[in-house]
Amino acid sequence: MANPTILDNQAIESLRAISPDDGGEFLNELIDIYLSDTPLRIAEIEQNLAAKNPGDLTRAAHSIKGSSSNFGAMELAAIAMEIEHKGKVEAYAEVQTRLPLLIEAFNRLRPVLLELKTGS
Repeated sequence: MANPTILDNQAIESLRAISPDDGGEFLNELIDIYLSDTPLRIAEIEQNLAAKNPGDLTRAAHSIKGSSSNFGAMELAAIAMEIEHKGKVEAYAEVQTRLPLLIEAFNRLRPVLLELKTGS
């Protein structure tokens, strides 16, 4: 079972149900993709925040929001949604204050996903 304060177990079970007979391989693959892709999206937010490029900043935040929602990582998804909305209105100072929260939430999520992966 995943940590319910970080991941919604029902979301994880829904992902498992997509391919129930594969011994957790599909879920493990999704976890690998998420764990490799999310740091890239965070870096894109950082780069586009520095460049004051709202379009690419909001796309990266939107990507994190969607993929985090799929795992039931609602805290991370909510912070990404805030960054997405603040990026759209070019509220860069507010994006800057939320970025560390996004990174912290991802850093709390990573070990939970890795444990879920090894426990599959």
